[in-house]
Amino acid sequence: MPLLFLNRRDVEDLLPMGECIERMADILTALAQGEASQPLRSLFWLPGEPRRNLMAWMPSERSGPPGQEALAMKVLTLFPGNHARGLDSHLGFVLLFDGQSGEPLAILDASSVTGIRTAAASALATRLLAREDAADLALLGSGVQARNHLAALKEVRPVKRVRVWSRDLERGRRFAAAESARHGVAVEAVASPEATVVGADLICTVTASREPVLRGEWIAPGAHVNAVGACTPAARELDTAAVRRARFFGDRRESVLKEAGDFLIPLQEGSIAEGHLLGDFGDLLLGRVQGRLAPEDVTVFESLGIAVEDLASAQHVYAKALAAGRGVRLEL
Repeated sequence: MPLLFLNRRDVEDLLPMGECIERMADILTALAQGEASQPLRSLFWLPGEPRRNLMAWMPSERSGPPGQEALAMKVLTLFPGNHARGLDSHLGFVLLFDGQSGEPLAILDASSVTGIRTAAASALATRLLAREDAADLALLGSGVQARNHLAALKEVRPVKRVRVWSRDLERGRRFAAAESARHGVAVEAVASPEATVVGADLICTVTASREPVLRGEWIAPGAHVNAVGACTPAARELDTAAVRRARFFGDRRESVLKEAGDFLIPLQEGSIAEGHLLGDFGDLLLGRVQGRLAPEDVTVFESLGIAVEDLASAQHVYAKALAAGRGVRLEL
């Protein structure tokens, strides 16, 4: 069978946010039930000081239910300074293989897959953890993930007000103007993180910061936080107070305990214990743990972005591409 190449436009057209949210619920349930598996991602930090740029590879497999077998490997680079070059920070490919024969099936643009599935996972977490009436959204960051998270959270909560903070206020203003027009909801660019989050009941941290941009004393009672930008043990977007006061959940327990600076730094300080991590997506989806217990609870979802999410996204895009005749066929 020819190998199918699917570019950014193909992925964006064939992986609408609402469908991706449901695919995340499906694959994360499969992971919790032992029908999918993955190792921790492998990171190769590139030479240079400070260490900022890296390559990563993320394999995964799905063994069930019958007919859903697949293998996937995402290979990408992470260059936080790419925004100044007009490029995404995450660039690479997702490789999809047949789960029974190992035959290569497709090569997909990783930047678009990552952007959509990351926001879809946050939307799933929001659906599981946020108050039903949460409608005031604060975005710390104004890049691709801020744009995708606005679209994703509108799928699961009645967002009526949006504030955005960017280190570059003018960039924040451009984001606000474009997204207000796109979604028909008022988006306001705000000069400081504190002013952005005050009173918000939905908060998304989607920055490349290695130091906290969200402090616990700023978070309103009852808020839900999606912590997305920090994905290595030495980087964090939330301070210790924010983590300590929250009911804390992650996408995968193993990943949080190895990779999440938001959690590991307070743990190393002795400010929290390992049991402060109450569960992961599988625990929530299968009812093994309770999420929000009271309206005033603060909840945090720590997003590392795990490999099975790429697998499920690639399967979905590939199936729709075959049906629609999309993509470029490559002969091996």
